[in-house]
Amino acid sequence: MKHLRTVGDVMTHAVIAVGPDAPIREMVESMRQWRISALPVLMGDGRVAGVVSEADLLVKAQGDDTSGAVTARQLMTAPAMTVSADATVAGAARLMARGHLKRLPVVDGEGHLVGVVSRGDLLKIYLRPDADIAEEVRSELVAQLVPVASGTVHVHVEDGLVTLTGTVSDTSLPDVLARAARAVPGVVNVEADIDVDMPVH
Repeated sequence: MKHLRTVGDVMTHAVIAVGPDAPIREMVESMRQWRISALPVLMGDGRVAGVVSEADLLVKAQGDDTSGAVTARQLMTAPAMTVSADATVAGAARLMARGHLKRLPVVDGEGHLVGVVSRGDLLKIYLRPDADIAEEVRSELVAQLVPVASGTVHVHVEDGLVTLTGTVSDTSLPDVLARAARAVPGVVNVEADIDVDMPVH
C-alpha cells in the first residue's frame, strides 16, 4: 500500500526543461509538443534558475520584438517558486494556490531539479482505492488509538467516504478518530457512528 503524503509520492520524475539560452521558438514547441504550461530553466549544473510560463511567452508576443533573439534567460520568472520532494501534498497545494500556479519544479537540498508536480498530480490522492484508505485508517488510526480492551471500531470506505462504527469506552475517542481519519490522504469525508459504553466501576 502506498501512502500518498508527500510531493515525492505524486510528482512526475521525467521533466521537460530548457537552458537559459533557449530561444522562444524552442520553448513554444516544447510546450506544444508535451502539452505543458511552463518550463523550468536549468543552469548547467541542473539547478533551477527560473521558470518560463505560457503567460511569459504571451506577454513577449504582444511586444514589438518577436525575433528568435529573445531567450529563456530574459523571459523567465526568477527566482522560481519551487518545492522539495519531502514537502506535504497539502503544502504544495497551498503554494500553487497562493501563486496561481499550475506546476511547480521539485528540487533537492541543493536546488537541483528532481521532478515536477502539477495540480493533477496533487489530486492523485483522491484516486486512492477505498481498500487502501480503509487499511490505513484501521492500521494507523484505529489500532493505535483504540486499545483492544477499550472498544471495537469498524471501518468502511466507499468512494472516499469513511464510515466508523462500533463501541468505545472513552467519550473523546469518536471525535479524535473522526478528525484523524479526515487527515488521511484520499478521504473525502468521515461519518462517525460510534457508541460510548462507559465502564461501570
